[in-house]
Amino acid sequence: MKNKLNPDAESLVLEFLEIAAGLERRLDRTLSFRGLTFSEYRILRAVAATEDTGISRIALANAIGLTPSAITRALKPLEKLGYVTTSRNERDARQSLALISRGGRQLLNEARSNLQEMMTGLPVNDLALSDIAELRGRLADFS
Repeated sequence: MKNKLNPDAESLVLEFLEIAAGLERRLDRTLSFRGLTFSEYRILRAVAATEDTGISRIALANAIGLTPSAITRALKPLEKLGYVTTSRNERDARQSLALISRGGRQLLNEARSNLQEMMTGLPVNDLALSDIAELRGRLADFS
């Protein structure tokens, strides 16, 4: 039996996306102290998570939810500023590995500290762990 559509589903999804966009703008403003965007923060975070092994542009694109070409464009300024280094694959640029530099790790730590301070005021902090787990479970199929 097919589920029925909740009559409020469309407006709820649109409202949820507007809230998410507003939150991302707020995160961008919080990180602007160093000229960093939230998207760049997410990239640095994913690259740093690979430690010293590096991450390919395809794996990075999958981790962030962007296309490999968007990752290539996003990495260029981070590389120019010395926050990321890349090891080139001559045959396929998508297989080039991105590694975080010492300066990139320092920037990431500063940015993380600023984000955590801002996030203390978010309503999510008032949720019980069980509520957060339930929300994650319900949304997991859509990520």
